[in-house]
Amino acid sequence: MPPRWSKIPTRQDPDYRKLDDRMNFAVHVATFAAINSGAWFVRTLQHETWTWTVWLSGIWFGLLVAHAVYIFAVADYSK
Repeated sequence: MPPRWSKIPTRQDPDYRKLDDRMNFAVHVATFAAINSGAWFVRTLQHETWTWTVWLSGIWFGLLVAHAVYIFAVADYSK
């Protein structure tokens, strides 16, 4: 069940910003999982030796970790 807000949500509301950032992170994780699993599946199925899949997965995973560090450790949601 989605959260209900007692007022109109805006980016100035710290609780809304925190929830919005975490939802964006969840979308980032889902997109990473879908695209990378598809690329690796096709690579395995076709017996290809694509080197770009390794780079894609590695760089994107690094960005995902950086995003997670920012969301869960660095971001300040206080008023």
